Amino acid sequence: MAQIITDANAQDIIGAGLPVVIDFSAAWCGPCKMLSPIIDELAAEYEGKVNVCKCDVDESEELAAKFGVRNIPFVVFIKDGNVVDRSVGAVPKATLQQKLNALL
Repeated sequence: MAQIITDANAQDIIGAGLPVVIDFSAAWCGPCKMLSPIIDELAAEYEGKVNVCKCDVDESEELAAKFGVRNIPFVVFIKDGNVVDRSVGAVPKATLQQKLNALL
């Protein structure tokens, strides 16, 4: 299961040393609901190698603004505290795996 990231715990998660993937979504978003189980699968597959997180844009507006989220689902890939890649929309699992592997 993906970790929940919020405005309050973002600094701790991003600064923990592991690469981070954040799935920005909302409960009312259809494509977000389609992507959610894939994000959970990736969290299990990459456990201990990458912090795979979910962020509800309605509950963590500050974090969403920090990463320039305009459309959801929006997945951001972070390494060493810097954004290295992004994905917008519901994409296949293989696409996200390719981007995750590039973080390692």
